[in-house]
Amino acid sequence: MFTGIIEEMGAVTAVTKTPTGTRMTLLASTIMDDLIVGASVSVNGTCLTVTSRGERDFTVDVSQETLNVTTLGTLTPGAPVNLERAMKVNQRLGGHLVAGHVDGVGTLQARRQEGNTLFLTIEAPREIVRYCVQKGSITVDGISLTINDVTDRAFSVAIIPHTAKVTTLGLKQVGDPVNLESDLIGKYVERLLQERGQAAPRPAPVIDKDYLQRKGLM
Repeated sequence: MFTGIIEEMGAVTAVTKTPTGTRMTLLASTIMDDLIVGASVSVNGTCLTVTSRGERDFTVDVSQETLNVTTLGTLTPGAPVNLERAMKVNQRLGGHLVAGHVDGVGTLQARRQEGNTLFLTIEAPREIVRYCVQKGSITVDGISLTINDVTDRAFSVAIIPHTAKVTTLGLKQVGDPVNLESDLIGKYVERLLQERGQAAPRPAPVIDKDYLQRKGLM
C-alpha cells in the first residue's frame, strides 16, 4: 500500500526482455536507504517487487500482463520514473490510500500554465471516469492528486510548482500516456451497494479500438 506522495524521481538504466516479461534496472538514491529484496516499490504508480539491489540501483521484474495494462512497456533507458516505497503503518497519510494496481492508461489531452499552477486535462477510459468526482482523489503515474473537474471522458487536475518539479508530471506533454488508479474507497462502496442490490452492476466495457490497444491486443 502507498500514499501517492512521491519520494523521488529515479531513472531507468536498463531494460531486458525475458521469456515472461521484462526486467528493469532503476537508478535511485532516497529510497535506497532501507530497500531490501522482496520489498514493494511503486514505479509510476505500479506496485513492483524488488528482485535485486546494488549501491545506487535496484531491479524489478515486470510481467507481460502488467506491460499490457500500464505504460511501463514504453519505458527505455534514461526515462525518468516516480518512485515511492510502501507506506509504514505509523507514518502520516499525506495523500490517499493507493494500492499500486493500475486500473488503466489515460492520455494527456491538454496542458496549460496559469501563474505558478500547471493545469492538466487527462482523457481516461469510462471505467475510470465513473469513479472520478470533483474534489475526489485519483492517482496519476503514482501521484496522489485532487480532481478539479470531470466530464464523461476526462478529468482535470491542478499541479503546484513543487509537484511539477519533483515528479514526472512537469515533463509530460500533450499526447503522453499516464497510469491511472481510481480511489479505492469508491470501488469498495460500489461493490457493497451492488451486493445489497442498491447500485447498478458495473457496465460491460465497450470493445473498441481504444479498449483493444489498452489491453495490448492491437
